Amino acid sequence: MEKQRYVESGENSFYGKYLYDQIVPENHFLRMLNELIDWKRYTRKLIRLYKGEGVVGRPPFDPALMLKTELIAFLYNLSERQAEAYINENLPAKYFVGLAVNQKAPDHSTLTVFRERLLQRGKLKVFEEMLAEIIQIAQQKGVQFGSIQIVDSVHSVAKVNTAKDKGRQKQDKGPHDPDAQWGVKHQRKVKTEEGEEISQTEYFYGYKTHVSLNAESGLITSLEVTSGEAYDGHHFCELIEHDLEQKLPLETVAADKGYDDGDNHYYLAQHGLHSAIRLKDMRLRKKDQNKEVWIELVQRPQYRQGLKERYKIERKFGEAKQWHGLGRCRYLGKVKFAVQAFFTAMALNLKRLVKLLTGVGFKTQPASAA
Repeated sequence: MEKQRYVESGENSFYGKYLYDQIVPENHFLRMLNELIDWKRYTRKLIRLYKGEGVVGRPPFDPALMLKTELIAFLYNLSERQAEAYINENLPAKYFVGLAVNQKAPDHSTLTVFRERLLQRGKLKVFEEMLAEIIQIAQQKGVQFGSIQIVDSVHSVAKVNTAKDKGRQKQDKGPHDPDAQWGVKHQRKVKTEEGEEISQTEYFYGYKTHVSLNAESGLITSLEVTSGEAYDGHHFCELIEHDLEQKLPLETVAADKGYDDGDNHYYLAQHGLHSAIRLKDMRLRKKDQNKEVWIELVQRPQYRQGLKERYKIERKFGEAKQWHGLGRCRYLGKVKFAVQAFFTAMALNLKRLVKLLTGVGFKTQPASAA
């Protein structure tokens, strides 16, 4: 097979390593991240998606360089056009992606082609593999994974004007994003002016990202995307199954009432795992043969400890929305939104990995070398 050709990065030239050693601080987050990961393992993983490219005409960029460029966009919540400009203007970012000072970043249209190539040739499986690769790296570097896993979902609003979308459908044009669906955002009890307690429901139009998070490491280990109307409980077992495949030291799985489903409790019992799924109120009020089982469950120390850890996934979702743009979809369609969800999870995990292994924190605003 003919050797793959790439754009010469110039990373090790005078305008590369020598200047960066003088300019980029040793404790800069992007330097730490660049040195922690063997990025060539991503080149080897993605090379199969480039088969036949670069033999004639303009050679492509190294896929690891393209991946790191995308990560800059998701780390700093930038569009691909903004990421291109940011890398060209910011030396630590240019150092991180692997370009010399005098080289230009891949343009935004090249980044779009890169994402499309990954989807067309690797499907979503390639993104699952890239997320799993970070977990493998963490395990190899000695990151401590705890015995408690937390499962929950976070909603993202579709890139759609719902008012205009109704008009489109009246004209038989179909929805702008045919995969997005209405789902429940919040459901809570409120009191009216008369003092009556009523149930209040708030809805959203878009997608859900179902996540499994390791409580001790703070790393996202499994992820699945559905449209907004999906019932959370139906995706619980798939997430935990994937966690078990990654040889995580699971003992207890925590989740909120949305996952209180008999099948989920049964699945955990069959795999020798403790359930810390918060029970619905009716479980303890019902007068049936299972009531004693539920009473015994809530008295277990694993149940109580698991529920105490649930705040960690809520905090992670807040971080994903506030600093990395997961509250709103970048792209149209479920599959393309899944790409956004996976890249966001990778960015969150890489931030956490650098913090765990080096103590260097991530600055939420793009920072220069100074």
